Amino acid sequence: MPSKYLITSALPYINGVKHIGNLIGSMLPADVYARYLRQEGSDVLFICGTDEHGAPAELAAKEADEPVDVYCKKMFQVQRQCYEDFCISFDYFGRTSSPSNHKLTSEIFENLYERGFIEEKYISQYYSPVDGRFLPDRYVEGTCPHCGYEKARGDQCDGCGRLLDPEELIRPYSVLSKSYDITLEQTQHYFLNLPKLEGQVTEWVNTQDGWSDIVRGVAQKWIKDGLQARCITRDLSWGIELPVKYQKQGARKVFYVWFDAPNGYISITQDWATSVGDPLKWKEWWQPESFKDVHCVQFMAKDNLPFHTVFWPAMLIGAGMSIKMPDDIKGMSWLTYEKGKFSTSQKRGVFLDEALKFFPADYWRYYLLANCPESSDSDFTFESFAATVNKDLIGVLGNFVNRTFTVFRKSFNSTVPHLDGDDLELQNRCESVLREISDLLAARKFRQATQKLRALWVIGNEYITEKTPWVADLPSSGPTIARCLHLIRVFATASAPFVPQTAQRIADLLNVPWRGICKTPIADCFAVSKLVPGATLAHDTDTVLFKKIEDDVVASLTQRYSGKDSNSSEYEI
Repeated sequence: MPSKYLITSALPYINGVKHIGNLIGSMLPADVYARYLRQEGSDVLFICGTDEHGAPAELAAKEADEPVDVYCKKMFQVQRQCYEDFCISFDYFGRTSSPSNHKLTSEIFENLYERGFIEEKYISQYYSPVDGRFLPDRYVEGTCPHCGYEKARGDQCDGCGRLLDPEELIRPYSVLSKSYDITLEQTQHYFLNLPKLEGQVTEWVNTQDGWSDIVRGVAQKWIKDGLQARCITRDLSWGIELPVKYQKQGARKVFYVWFDAPNGYISITQDWATSVGDPLKWKEWWQPESFKDVHCVQFMAKDNLPFHTVFWPAMLIGAGMSIKMPDDIKGMSWLTYEKGKFSTSQKRGVFLDEALKFFPADYWRYYLLANCPESSDSDFTFESFAATVNKDLIGVLGNFVNRTFTVFRKSFNSTVPHLDGDDLELQNRCESVLREISDLLAARKFRQATQKLRALWVIGNEYITEKTPWVADLPSSGPTIARCLHLIRVFATASAPFVPQTAQRIADLLNVPWRGICKTPIADCFAVSKLVPGATLAHDTDTVLFKKIEDDVVASLTQRYSGKDSNSSEYEI
């Protein structure tokens, strides 16, 4: 078993607040996995950060009427706060615009150049007389030639997911001025010679036995279609500039965002190392003495897979810098909203800053994990959200905790009763499910793990119903409540990676140190010491963990985020 786990989640674009689909697409499952591994006692480094370069950043800053560096700094703080509010336990959340990434990206480029994997080409690129500039691919939109989607970007179609070149678009126009008066002209750019790296990349991809079908399929399709040289420079004012000696007279090129962004995983780790007072500590994770000592797992939505399975590995292989490559890539499908796409401009769907105005983070975390889009897309509705919260969190976990504490306060004056021995049947049932939860989390099967977690909670309700401890004169009432209190502690430990705020609340009710919950392996947690007989607990008399979501609230929120009123959007992307 590796001694270290390096976990990365996809770097969110800086252009605005992300929606709940982005959360479940990478950050939330990565967080659950990191929390689980920490409970197992593993050495974990979980890093992420904002992806701040490229056309999306420039366009968003223009829309906000702010200098792009000011806009990026502001949105970095907004996004970081959102993830903190959702209890995402990053060890470090950084920025791809940091000096460390400028230095690293330039170093990778120069190594690729010196090793013969960079070539210069004249290409046809759209020029807009109205805007007075060449238009990078994201500054051009039009109709997709493959699926007919009318707002396809010059680099990718959001309708069918295909990667595109701007000149493939039908009726292209400038995103800046909306002008169709654009013409193809010749300009010089640098390219990564992927065909020259195809053999090495193919060999690496073929060794990745642990990849899921969706991840392997994306990588193999790119390779099967034949790797093409890819342009890695852009005509933008915001980005990591090419080293001066590679700039052409009268031109100012910056790196393509997909050339610098993945390097952010490394540079953000470098920034983390500096923040903990040991600037070289990043090498323990990305340049360890033995690559087998570190297990690197990356989490991302399926549209990011081509760049993480082929493009970035090709860069690292070509640069020859002895960098740790990912051991596994967890590719997620998409979360849709009411059978359609999330849209900030149309106010369609729920975005992270809005979500917590209505419900606590654990409501969202549990629902999204219970409906995790792992093997196929999932669809969000407020109706299904309320049904899941009311049925599972309230009807199962919350119900058991409140039933137990109600009897505990009334019949035992909040004093832990004595046990009269172990209930082996109850223990065996719980330990079997706990092992399943642990195994599923280790395998990064989050939807199934959440189903098993619910099954664990059900055991508690079945047990207390069968034993009827509210009948005060039953000799078994005391031992039953003692076991139920122990089950609540077990449930808190097993639930900690999924709903950490709830687990913390339960720990407080039981007067158990949080470390005793979040540092206990899930599979072993039934065997931890029982609560001390005679101890007084539950100084907080409010033991209702969750509140029911009523039908009128569901109807109101469904209407509010339906996209029918598109004039009240707070953020524009």
